[in-house]
Amino acid sequence: MAEKIKCELCDKDAIGIQSLGTCVSYLCEDHADSSLLALRPGEKRAYDYCYLERFSPTKD
Repeated sequence: MAEKIKCELCDKDAIGIQSLGTCVSYLCEDHADSSLLALRPGEKRAYDYCYLERFSPTKD
């Protein structure tokens, strides 16, 4: 069974990954940037120095 990825700030389940320049973070709904929250599950976005990926829901 795969281990769930946790938010780097509070240890809740992460909803996605956001990379701003050289800073990469796994974040929960409470700490994610609004751009990450706007993505649908499974969706990815890449800009100049920004990468956002919203995780797809997993079955328990």
